[in-house]
Amino acid sequence: MRHTFRYMMAAALSCAAMVSFAQDLRTGYFNDGYLYRHNLNPALANDSSYFSIPALGNVNVGMMGNFGYEELVRKNPLYPQESDKKMTSFLNPYLSNPLKGFASGENKINGMAKMTVMSFGFKKWNGYNTVELNMRATANVSAPYKLFQFATEAANFNYSIGDIYGSVQAFGELSFGHSRQVDEKLRVGAKVKLLVGLADASVKMEDVTADLSDANQWKITANAESHVSMNGFKYLSKRKEYNINPGTYDHVSDVDAGGVGVSGFGAAIDAGAVYKVNDEFTISAAVQDLGAIMWSNDYFATNDSKTFVFDGFHDVSVDSSSPDKLDNKADSYTDQLLDFANLRDKGDKGSRVTGIGATLSAGCEYVIPTFRMLKLGLLGTARLNGPYSWSEARLSGNIAPKKWFDGTLSLAVNNYTANFGFLANFHTRGFNFFLGMDSLLGKLSNEMIPLSSNGGVSFGFNVIL
Repeated sequence: MRHTFRYMMAAALSCAAMVSFAQDLRTGYFNDGYLYRHNLNPALANDSSYFSIPALGNVNVGMMGNFGYEELVRKNPLYPQESDKKMTSFLNPYLSNPLKGFASGENKINGMAKMTVMSFGFKKWNGYNTVELNMRATANVSAPYKLFQFATEAANFNYSIGDIYGSVQAFGELSFGHSRQVDEKLRVGAKVKLLVGLADASVKMEDVTADLSDANQWKITANAESHVSMNGFKYLSKRKEYNINPGTYDHVSDVDAGGVGVSGFGAAIDAGAVYKVNDEFTISAAVQDLGAIMWSNDYFATNDSKTFVFDGFHDVSVDSSSPDKLDNKADSYTDQLLDFANLRDKGDKGSRVTGIGATLSAGCEYVIPTFRMLKLGLLGTARLNGPYSWSEARLSGNIAPKKWFDGTLSLAVNNYTANFGFLANFHTRGFNFFLGMDSLLGKLSNEMIPLSSNGGVSFGFNVIL
């Protein structure tokens, strides 16, 4: 039982670690030639009108977190003498330091993917206007250090593990933005977004404890539940009989994701401002994605029993007629574990509302007076999304040596790591191409999986009018 629990948790976390992460390229916030700065602050306008190449105008992929593949998958200490497998999981008992790399607090991976299907910007109505159609998805996981400690040790201690969270969300976004100059110093902008929900799923295990300190009794507690909102979704359950308790039970054994369809509607707004203090110094601030989606369904599942108690196979009879014979005792524990560890389908609970995660940003920019093609920028970003929240400070140097090229190098420090970013932005007559990263991708495994959970790439092809 103990080993089964450990490997189930490791498999779930390994899957969650493969999520992709990206957000509009923060390295490009102070780059005047970056066409999609308005996604970071709607007050940041472009000098030219543009339209995107369909599905290629602004593509973002990557990831962000403080644990990943290199923590979960290790070199096998038994290879090649005692095993033909080069790699093994962090649960391998022969590893000298299985918890190396895991954060002492919360271990997280936050993901966000975005593809611009269509985008165009133009000057009209005394300002700059944008219209965009985007496809967006998020995937997140948060697990406490004590979960991994319990999985690798399972010693005679009281493990107060905490809360474990996972979520996935996908939606379409149609946005309309407008920015204008209020006076010589102040420019403001806003976006209105119509959201079309495609899928939302969350799984959480709250107040997880594993009390193994008493040699005569183990006690594991957890409140597990799952919420899914998706067109045509259903839990697939199997009906089985209890080993010793009377009756039958249905447990969730799989899911049917149904087909792609509209599952909800919502709205959000962006708002921002840019204030030019003088010819060298400019400050700015913005809020993005302040909104929510109302989903039409909430398919709910939970574990019926919140506690599992195991007090050992003691005082059992070998008499086959005794109610306390060994087989009956084992079957009784199995029935308890089935109620504790298996989710049960509780049906559709009706509509529910979820946020999409808001982002706050504030920036200051300084142009070098004696070398005006070079400017420095400092951007602070805070993502507000419950257990998946994070914050970052990013310092960038921006240079525009040619009319057709400008570039940026950045250094960032966030909750998880420090990383370097870059942006190369080419804008010849009638055409724009950009390539950038907020975090360099780093090394890959033999399976082409990033070893670190930080890295990504952003690129786009656009027509300048």
